[in-house]
Amino acid sequence: MKRRQFLQAMAASSLPLISGRLFAASDATLQTQPRLLFVFLRGGYDAASLLVPTSSSFYSEVRPNIGLARSGNDANSVIGLSTDWGLHPALRDSIYPLYTKGQAAFIPFAGTDDLSRSHFETQDSIELGQPLQGHRDLGNGFLNRLATVLNKDSRNIAAMSFTDQLPIIMQGSLQIPNTAVKNVGKPAVDSRQSQLIASMYQGKPLAKQVDEGFATRDEVNNQMNAMQAEDKSREMNEANRNAISTKGFGLEARRIGKLMQTKYALGFVDVGGWDTHVNQGNANGQLATKFSELGKGLAAFADEMGDAWNNTTVVVVSEFGRTFRENGNRGTDHGHGSVYWILGGGIHGGQVVGEQVAVEQKTLFQNRDFPVLNEYRATLGGLFARIYGLSPKQLDYVFAGVKGRDLGLV
Repeated sequence: MKRRQFLQAMAASSLPLISGRLFAASDATLQTQPRLLFVFLRGGYDAASLLVPTSSSFYSEVRPNIGLARSGNDANSVIGLSTDWGLHPALRDSIYPLYTKGQAAFIPFAGTDDLSRSHFETQDSIELGQPLQGHRDLGNGFLNRLATVLNKDSRNIAAMSFTDQLPIIMQGSLQIPNTAVKNVGKPAVDSRQSQLIASMYQGKPLAKQVDEGFATRDEVNNQMNAMQAEDKSREMNEANRNAISTKGFGLEARRIGKLMQTKYALGFVDVGGWDTHVNQGNANGQLATKFSELGKGLAAFADEMGDAWNNTTVVVVSEFGRTFRENGNRGTDHGHGSVYWILGGGIHGGQVVGEQVAVEQKTLFQNRDFPVLNEYRATLGGLFARIYGLSPKQLDYVFAGVKGRDLGLV
């Protein structure tokens, strides 16, 4: 194999899987471990369509085309959660049942103080989880720091990024594997190439990590191949009952659930396509379709976790929200404050939590956006501290200079 071919194979083979077995927990240990899945919605989703401020008459005034009916009993009306908030109707059969069981909660006015309104800058800023001022370590993400703290504490937490490339949030001193489960079963490097690459490292410092990386990839492939027949059978049965589809994100989420139920306690996945500048829609349309697919996928993940769902927490975030007013193209533009989702079988859900304010023109940030009242590092820090029992020193390692804010969800 020529050097160029070798480098191309290395780039395509998800070789960040190296050392994926070093922190694998035993079956007995994993059963009692908290699980955390972090879901990043890339593109800045319209949080004011997900969680509609039903007590705000201003909402209907500035969203004449994309606004949802704030009251009513038809399928296109928002689902009332409280006197102030309603949920997008596309989530009626997926997330709303979790909410009624106390397994879903929402945090409005959440986000970062980053004001760039740039997808890339704000995504990077959130994934780093570092102060905006001063020096920043661009290869040191906060989930890697969390995993580092937990493994220094002898908790033996196995982490995995379910992505094509290792995202910033998972980069750092701890080697964390990555693999996109949608591509499982179709490795870019076949067994012959894998053996050739491994032989090139024999007797060298990285030999063990490379061998473990390929072994981890093979384990994931074997598990997912075994699921494919089950997926086909399940899809045929569920289609007749109008239940959750296993296509698209639903299938990917089930695969992630299977892996986190049996092997990994800390996971990351990102979902793109949330930049809705044009023809966003309201109860129907492109955004409603995305909400429906995402909700079904997350509900599928919860179902696949089985009993482990009771000690699992899912956090859903985006880099920022969108403008509260619709634009001239019946869409929305880059905004500021967002809404975070917290799901899990053991959380104190069924509520909208965090600091809040009445949604009026005078309370908008820069006369255009939801303000950020629940800063993401303090919010996530308080959540992580409760899930893992982190000490102030450990939390400071994850989010330097931040005092965690406990919203009582765990």
